[in-house]
Amino acid sequence: MASKSENMRDEDIRKIEEGGFNSTNIPKTNYNIGFCSSAAVVTITQKVIAELIGTFFVIFAGCGSVAVNKIYGSVTFPGVCVTWGLIVMVMIYTVGHVSGAHFNPAVTITFAIFRRFPVWEVPLYIAAQLLGSILASGTLALVLDVSPKAYFGTVPVGSNAQSLALEIIISFLLMFVISGVATDNRAIGDLAGLAVGMTILLNVFVAGPISGASMNPARSIGPAIVKHVYKGLWVYIVGPISGTILGGFAYNLIRFTDRPLRQLTLSASFCNFKTTSATTTTTGPN
Repeated sequence: MASKSENMRDEDIRKIEEGGFNSTNIPKTNYNIGFCSSAAVVTITQKVIAELIGTFFVIFAGCGSVAVNKIYGSVTFPGVCVTWGLIVMVMIYTVGHVSGAHFNPAVTITFAIFRRFPVWEVPLYIAAQLLGSILASGTLALVLDVSPKAYFGTVPVGSNAQSLALEIIISFLLMFVISGVATDNRAIGDLAGLAVGMTILLNVFVAGPISGASMNPARSIGPAIVKHVYKGLWVYIVGPISGTILGGFAYNLIRFTDRPLRQLTLSASFCNFKTTSATTTTTGPN
């Protein structure tokens, strides 16, 4: 004899086939969806995996170019700069639609502070980013003959204060650009990856010979843990986080509105005539 639960399940299947099924009428207790099968868990798992893989290849390619250049001298400094910019751009276009393509704890923290990223996801993202960096650094250490002179991490060349100042400035610029192209719907979103990648390229050109142009705590922590080089590591934690927070704050100061440019040009704020209609468009993280 069929149980009451089985009869209800058969009835629901019959309604689905007839097109009269309404999911809101199902008592939640009848279908106990497993924790690992829930949409929210699947989604955050996909995001974490995307961040881990994305960060792995950013560090593998970027730090790999540094190590190869120091060992073989075939990449050159401009080549290292281009590599960093290209790999970030490529990974943004690859997984940006999945996780937002942060690859950087400082960016994740800044997004959360300005309410463009869920706070509860921050530890998961940071853990994935750090793990990706450590795995990439470990891989490079295994496949390359990395001597102390070929260290691919970041160590201040001058004083800690000099490197700290540079890290704050270039991280400010990076987050300022990210905020503009990724969180403002008036921007041309399709060019976000190119803009961020080129910003990193330029920053490495300017600050690379002095501070290493980290802009990313994960980029510095991973190699430091694998190769046990902790000199000035705090600079690459405090500097990028401070710089990105300031950059995000600065862009929010000049963010006039969330409405598209075509609506702004018709609004009374810019012109002296009245508009016939106005629609507010909300902005979210990329």
